[in-house]
Amino acid sequence: MKVAALAFAGVTAVSASEVTPIQKVIQLLQGMSAKGKEEKHAEQVQFAAYKQFCEDTSTDKARAIQEAADRIAKLTADINKAEADAKRLAREIASHEADIATFQGDKKAATSVRDLERGDFEKTNVDYSESIDALERAIATLKGKHDGNIAQSLLQVSSLLNTKDQAKLNAFLQQPEANAWEGKSGGVINMLEKLEDKFNDERTALRKAEANSKHAYQMLVQDLDAQVANNQKSVEDKSATKGSRLQAAADAKGNKADTEQTKAEDEKYKQDLDATCSQKASDFESRQQLRADEIVAIEKAVEILSSGAVAGSGEKHLPQLIQKASFIQMSAKTGSLRLHDNQLKALNFLKSQAESLNSRVLMQIASTAGSDPFKKVKKLIQDLIIRLNEEANEEAEHKGWCDTELATNEATRKEKTNKVEELHATKDKLGSQIAKLGEDITDLSNAVAALDKAMAEATTLRNDEKAENTQTIKDGEAGQAATEQAVQVLKEFYAKAGEATALIQQQPESPEIFDSEYKGMQAENGGVVGMLEVIVSDFARLVTDTKAAEESATREYDTFMGDSTQDKAVKNTSIEHKTASKQDKTQELTETEGDLEGNQKELDAALAYFDKLKPSCIDTGVSHEDRVARRQEEIESLQEALKILNGEDA
Repeated sequence: MKVAALAFAGVTAVSASEVTPIQKVIQLLQGMSAKGKEEKHAEQVQFAAYKQFCEDTSTDKARAIQEAADRIAKLTADINKAEADAKRLAREIASHEADIATFQGDKKAATSVRDLERGDFEKTNVDYSESIDALERAIATLKGKHDGNIAQSLLQVSSLLNTKDQAKLNAFLQQPEANAWEGKSGGVINMLEKLEDKFNDERTALRKAEANSKHAYQMLVQDLDAQVANNQKSVEDKSATKGSRLQAAADAKGNKADTEQTKAEDEKYKQDLDATCSQKASDFESRQQLRADEIVAIEKAVEILSSGAVAGSGEKHLPQLIQKASFIQMSAKTGSLRLHDNQLKALNFLKSQAESLNSRVLMQIASTAGSDPFKKVKKLIQDLIIRLNEEANEEAEHKGWCDTELATNEATRKEKTNKVEELHATKDKLGSQIAKLGEDITDLSNAVAALDKAMAEATTLRNDEKAENTQTIKDGEAGQAATEQAVQVLKEFYAKAGEATALIQQQPESPEIFDSEYKGMQAENGGVVGMLEVIVSDFARLVTDTKAAEESATREYDTFMGDSTQDKAVKNTSIEHKTASKQDKTQELTETEGDLEGNQKELDAALAYFDKLKPSCIDTGVSHEDRVARRQEEIESLQEALKILNGEDA
């Protein structure tokens, strides 16, 4: 902290008339206490803002996820209803087509029967007409009394009659007196006229029956044609409706897939956000407890250093020791630190393994081990082992994710390929679809704007947190250096004082005089030295923890920003896709092939996504097994180094 650095910057130049080092320590501790309380409160305010951001953002995402779930449920119901309608219409169309075939068969059969009836009628009608004509000529012959044999004329007429009429005429001609009974020809003529009348009546009845049969056939054909036309109209109408319902199902499936993707992205974002906020809350509690403990320690130190015995003795005796302190400081500057033997051994082992495995991780830890404190090196190795194990788990999860995504993508590509080949139905209800796409684009645009806002807020919070951590580290390092200097001054002083004369270690019950020359209040100041050494340790821990917290916060922020950036990119891509789809829908008002184009775009998107999966899931350059083996070697090397540091046999 800056107060500590300023308090001890000029210790070696202080004169006897200025404040003593103890007074400077008191000023340092009081400043530290005030600043610690201020920073503790500022941290509470900062965390309250961050907590509110977490709660608001998590609530917004939860609401968006629920809305997406509701929309998916509605789209699923729409899909099921549309497909059920299409199946019902298909059955009805098949029934109509079967009726058409039946009616057309009935018409064909009725036409065949009608053709036979018309043929029989025409043949019989000709026979009747010829017979009547022959009778008329025979009657005319008989009435004209032409010369010749009447019987012979009747035989000629007989050839024109049918079998039944011929039998009647032949029976008449077989009478013995027929050839000589020309005078009775009037009876023959009468018979022929009756026969003619009979033939006329039968021909008239025949023609009437033919007319009735023809009319009945025409009515039947008209009815059958009407039935066929009605069923064909039903087939056309229901086929169009079926195509419309299938198109509606396809559109709903596309919207459902987009909504499911958006929902999955929001769920991942919320999960990462909740995890980050939870970790921040835990870190905040730890930091608050650390600051509270620090303030308690500082206030205790001030209480000890402000006591009359310590402060009064310091004003009286400590100024004369300042020059000695200067010497001690110069001696400290010329000193050097040596690495612990085990630490040096572990360092050499890590460097060797780093070169052997060509591992940047081991090389980095080897470089750090040469300058870090012994305990911190061990903790750093342990943390790195944990991180490598976490990376192994993350890579295993990533491989599982890749396998799932590749399988899903392959199924999607196959499905969309089949759709491109199969879908030919004309899209209907484009107005409502365009409006729906507009709503989706608006929702996605609002979501992107919310992401931009969340990322900006997170960046502001991260920058504030980083600035605070940087200042905390700077203050901690300055305070640690100043306190170590104060401890060194006191230790050197008491060491020199001990060489001059022994101090009285116990306090008498009621001292009236000093048993020996007064050289300082070692017992009281020894307590201060112990307290200051604790403060040194606390400063070191504060710096270490703050650095670790800063690194963790940086990783969490990078993860959050990475996920948010990816989420934003996906949503922007979705906006572009939906905008393109909306334009396609508008164009499809005059074009009937829009659906094929839309499905082709979805297939291209699946292929493009497959290309995106290749770099991280297929074409990684190094096999998953090689990476796992290499990481395991790094972990084993770190574990071996940790054993060396612990003094265990390698």
